[in-house]
Amino acid sequence: MEKLLEELEEIRWKAKPLVEERFEEFIKLGKEGTEEDLFCELSFCVLTANWSAEGGIRAQKDIGKGFVHFPPEKLAEELRKLGHRYPQKRAEFIVANRWLVGRLRELVNGDPFLSREFLVKNARGIGWKESSHFLRNAGVEDLAILDKHVLRLVKSHNLLTDIPKSWSKKRYLYIEELLRKVAEKFGEPLGKFDLYLWYLVKGKVEK
Repeated sequence: MEKLLEELEEIRWKAKPLVEERFEEFIKLGKEGTEEDLFCELSFCVLTANWSAEGGIRAQKDIGKGFVHFPPEKLAEELRKLGHRYPQKRAEFIVANRWLVGRLRELVNGDPFLSREFLVKNARGIGWKESSHFLRNAGVEDLAILDKHVLRLVKSHNLLTDIPKSWSKKRYLYIEELLRKVAEKFGEPLGKFDLYLWYLVKGKVEK
């Protein structure tokens, strides 16, 4: 843990302005975004699973409110044009999740652990990582996004012995608590801490 904290301290001064700026955007989305805006963010999180943040950002920019309104065939075609690996399946997931429009602000403002579990159980294409990602991107600070890049970093510092191939609730919460302890020592909530880890891995702050 100490070596990881040392590396994070070295980049803190570079990363902090970027982290704070990005988190302000997350808070603004959570407070001021419409239900459609929130659904577009949820769809971004569906898309980034087994794809990339860069690809998801492109899709958000190009498709916009089409996540809410496009018929499945058109949505799949747009995702295909953008190079998504699973355009048909992701389009199906997004369309199937449209019933959540009208409930997302309630989830963002509710107990984050209950909201996350609700999404895991009831939304398509949304697991523990994706639900944590969505809530964090709407300004929730308390959850860890256990992305493969973050897990590799944590494993390289001997905080993990292996990277899970699939997630159970118990396993996710166990690793989340490991990261929470590191985040507390670093002096940041988990949601922001993830952005510092991402900067350490990638040299930039995305979402």
